[in-house]
Amino acid sequence: MKNIKKLFGLLFAFVFALVQVNAANNGTITINKAVVDETYSIYRVLDLETYDKTNNHYIYRANEKFEAFITSTEGQKYLEVRNENEVAIMLIQFNFKNFKSFREEATLDLSATKMTEFSDRVVIIGSEKILPVAAIYGANASGKSNIYSAFEYMAEYVADSFKYGDEEEKFEEYRPTPFLFDSTSEDAESSFEVYFTLPGDKNEKTYNYGFCVDKEGVTEEWLNSKAKTARKYSTVFYRGNSDSELDLSGLPKNSRDNIKIALEKQVLIASLGAKLKISKCKVIRDWFLTNEFADFGDPVTNFFLSRRLPRGFVDDKNVQQKVVEYFASFDEHIKDFRVEKVPSDGESKEEKYKINALHKKIDSDEMAEIPLGAESAGTLKMFALYPELQEVLEKGSVFFIDELNARLHPLLVRNFLLTFLNPEINVNHAQLVFTTHDTWQLSNQLLRRDEIWFVEKDDRGVSMLYSLADFIDEDGARIRKDESYEKNYLIGKYGAIPTLKSIDMFKSAQCPGDIGSAPTEWNGEIEHGKRG
Repeated sequence: MKNIKKLFGLLFAFVFALVQVNAANNGTITINKAVVDETYSIYRVLDLETYDKTNNHYIYRANEKFEAFITSTEGQKYLEVRNENEVAIMLIQFNFKNFKSFREEATLDLSATKMTEFSDRVVIIGSEKILPVAAIYGANASGKSNIYSAFEYMAEYVADSFKYGDEEEKFEEYRPTPFLFDSTSEDAESSFEVYFTLPGDKNEKTYNYGFCVDKEGVTEEWLNSKAKTARKYSTVFYRGNSDSELDLSGLPKNSRDNIKIALEKQVLIASLGAKLKISKCKVIRDWFLTNEFADFGDPVTNFFLSRRLPRGFVDDKNVQQKVVEYFASFDEHIKDFRVEKVPSDGESKEEKYKINALHKKIDSDEMAEIPLGAESAGTLKMFALYPELQEVLEKGSVFFIDELNARLHPLLVRNFLLTFLNPEINVNHAQLVFTTHDTWQLSNQLLRRDEIWFVEKDDRGVSMLYSLADFIDEDGARIRKDESYEKNYLIGKYGAIPTLKSIDMFKSAQCPGDIGSAPTEWNGEIEHGKRG
């Protein structure tokens, strides 16, 4: 059976142009403009499956007599369908503690609150209601990037921890950086935890996975799952800080002994189990590997990303044309690309390519070729974003971006953001989590209150993460959805802004009367400097 995601086109219009149904147990059907002595056949193509009154959300099920037609090539010209078993890969919540500037536990929650704005973008999976976007604001050095780093660290450790087994030197280089500004936290464990859904899970389960790491290795690790209708999570595996605290009851019996034998202090069960091809561990590792990261605040990473080619770009002209279409959404000057393989120097086996962007000349139909590297920083950044954007939209995974606004016009950032907010484009429910200073996007016309997050660092160097949805002002009231978020943020109502002082360190270097010296008191008029 298929669930109807969206109805459109000829079939829908045809049905409702001819037939009006008054829903009741013994309802009536009215045929407008009926002709005497004509015979009319009426078919029930769709059955109403569920109706969510709060979110005004309908789900229709194909009537069994028309299922074959609806799922056929001809039927899909009129109906867009989604298989009920196609469950998206979605992050519900991320928790971490004692990592860099975050001493206390921080929670990034992408589950939707009961707020009513933009309810159509909320994705319902099982009992979970999940948001597609989280925008994180804060001052420079507030700790915004540390949220990105914490999730990236967790993903990389799950993928690679089996490499550090019994190798203390390697682990020492890769252990997480704790909060270093007090002696207790410096030696304490760091913790990382996620709640998420897996693709293709027919039971629409929610998973909870996490671990704790100190300077010696893993002190705790757990994987729990909860069925759609269940109230509590059940244990798949649990591992404590001693050999007696090991519960592998949720894993296949024939795999438990292998894990017990091979497990090292520095190694995660999820990582080792995936290496041993245990399916329940492999899907956890693969979930982390599916997500994408882009750190545009790091010059080295930024350089690498700008030189990564989209999948199939070199050989497939259709892929190149898709990139041209992608560029056309913000810059119509690039009409095509020319890709040329660079001859190998014999020392490196890595294939290298020279890419020129083709621009139409203003006085002819000929093309001017410009090396891609000579394009603007903003164009190179958008080129760098394309491969990851392509991947996450196809897979429905999570895209973490640090400093999305760097070298991009605010309207271009907004256009990028709208890609994730538009359900007709983002059909696989990909998610975007990004840090930014761009207050143009801080708008009640674009974002829900529970999609807006702030990071603030106190005078002890401790960062705190909080949502606009949870913010309570000085009068004890929550923020209204009709407020000017940008204005209120910039005047300091929500916190998470720089504490600014006058940059007057150069004053003392000048004597009164020197050229360019500032007046000691400004009366609203310009006082020109004098030559002494």
